[in-house]
Amino acid sequence: MNALPLKPTRGGFLRSFGCGWFIREFLLGNGPYESTIIDPQIGAPQADIFHEYKTALMKATALDKGTRTEEKLARREKRRINPDNIVVFTSRYLAAMPYKSHGCRFHSFVVYFSNLRRLGWVEPTGKEELSAFQEHYPLGQPRRYYRLTTLGKTTGNAFWSNPQLVLYG
Repeated sequence: MNALPLKPTRGGFLRSFGCGWFIREFLLGNGPYESTIIDPQIGAPQADIFHEYKTALMKATALDKGTRTEEKLARREKRRINPDNIVVFTSRYLAAMPYKSHGCRFHSFVVYFSNLRRLGWVEPTGKEELSAFQEHYPLGQPRRYYRLTTLGKTTGNAFWSNPQLVLYG
């Protein structure tokens, strides 16, 4: 008997959405999952994209947990689901959620983002600003802004969901 691997179709295990999909939607200026809406021509620095990704993951996870909690309570109490309770549970879960518990670490994100650059899906816009690190060490790296290339905009969801496979085959 052959067992099929249990694998979600989008977003990976225990994640509402994938990192690649979020980066593309964010740099398109769509503001996925209540993230900041940016100008696609100006782009955003990697650190800002990473922060928005982690925050969006936390919000999506808290909303999912809040909804499931309210559904269980409503079923147990034999009543209708109250959207106000979902908001209360979601904010409670979000407040208690540690920042580092969701998504990747910053180094992993930088490596992932460098793969997107190697594929030619993102490019620096030329805009740079001083980083907080440079205030104490002037030779440090500035904050570079990145945007999607034409290739990155036209590449399909299947490739954005696993850029490592595209890069390494």
